[in-house]
Amino acid sequence: MVTSIRGPRRCCVAAALLLGAALSLTGCGERRGTDAAPGAPDPLPSTSTSAGTSPSAPGASPYVEPGAGDGAPHYGDNNAHRRSGEMSPASAKDARKEADRIEPVLKRLWEAGTWDLPSVRAALRPLGYEEERTGPKGERLGGTLGIREMEPRFQADHYVTPEGTRVGLRVHDDACVTAFVQKTNYEVRTNGPYMESGCFEPPFGH
Repeated sequence: MVTSIRGPRRCCVAAALLLGAALSLTGCGERRGTDAAPGAPDPLPSTSTSAGTSPSAPGASPYVEPGAGDGAPHYGDNNAHRRSGEMSPASAKDARKEADRIEPVLKRLWEAGTWDLPSVRAALRPLGYEEERTGPKGERLGGTLGIREMEPRFQADHYVTPEGTRVGLRVHDDACVTAFVQKTNYEVRTNGPYMESGCFEPPFGH
């Protein structure tokens, strides 16, 4: 049996159908906040960090030269002039003998408060060393004993030459006695020659 819908019920059904169609059309054009715009790239992942974490710091330089005093690349090459050469056992023994002759002289000068260059030269002369001679280009012409003033040092905004005298004795081609006497102290030691400065220790600045 077919039941027909008349009167108010028919109107209600028709109205409901029209409302449903209108809602369907409206939903097709809606873009939600989480939807991407057409053709837009995917949203980037969040770069924020959670509590207690932080972005990783840049890594240290992968290159640290072995034996580098400050970790700087090429430290060894840059400071090669400050390394003394190797002595043979026989040369080291001879150098020690000469150091034992020089040490008491410098000690006596230091205790007397005398460390100027002429006084040191006069005190070492009786030991029989011949002072070294050099040519116009710094070449060695003879002699084995070098006597010089102290190396200038930079203080504040200028260089200052401290009181005192340095001594360098060439015992063999591979062996030296390197010494100094000044107001605060004196020192006598043996070592191989330096690459650029012979029996005198080079300054730190290069």
